[in-house]
Amino acid sequence: MTPKATGRTLVIVPTYNERENIVRILPRLFAANPDVEALVVDDGSPDGTGQIVDELAKDEPRLNVMHRTGKGGLGSAYIAGFRWGLERGFAVLVEMDADGSHAPEQLPRLLDKVEAGADLVIGSRYVPGGTVVNWPKQREVLSRGANVYARLVLGTHVKDITGGFRAYRAEVLRKIDLDAVESRGYCFQIDLAWRAQQAGFTVAEAPITFTEREIGYSKMSKDIVFEAFFKVARWGFDHRFGGRR
Repeated sequence: MTPKATGRTLVIVPTYNERENIVRILPRLFAANPDVEALVVDDGSPDGTGQIVDELAKDEPRLNVMHRTGKGGLGSAYIAGFRWGLERGFAVLVEMDADGSHAPEQLPRLLDKVEAGADLVIGSRYVPGGTVVNWPKQREVLSRGANVYARLVLGTHVKDITGGFRAYRAEVLRKIDLDAVESRGYCFQIDLAWRAQQAGFTVAEAPITFTEREIGYSKMSKDIVFEAFFKVARWGFDHRFGGRR
């Protein structure tokens, strides 16, 4: 059995034009999880999100800020955050959206499963107890379809492999070749979970309530969907017939 996680937990929150959301989500995160630290990775938001977080960090020692130049995308933001956290010795690294769709009050559900021995825990909309709130029907159909497709093609047991609210043991991220990860959006989440599973780590799911953002707009695009479709097909083919991922 994998030993229990000990040490600090870092919650990584990528941002791009989330000034109204970030001032709401960070107080909730720290109120519900007083022992965690947070790293906001801001991609040069034109709306000043990064500067707002700088001001919040002056009075909150648990809050850290990384400023990046230009919009590098979700995947590269998380990888930058992972590297930052690994360099500083965090034992558990968490992915969480800034828009309120991931309730920080439910983070303990993920961390409890890490403590119980799981190496990667995904906050799942599609296991018993999981649900979505105020999501357009077409988005839910797309999400459910993407997860069914990934399960069939990859042969994975994970019901919500596209889910972006997740907790990793540091050992998982050290073992995964982060330099080789180029995926974005849906595909980034599938990519890392698949790499973790293929490396022999335990991937578990915890039920969450996913709530559609109230402020701002989704960064989802057709390009992200197409990327996921074709990359998952290639990974599945390589795994089944090529002896690789």
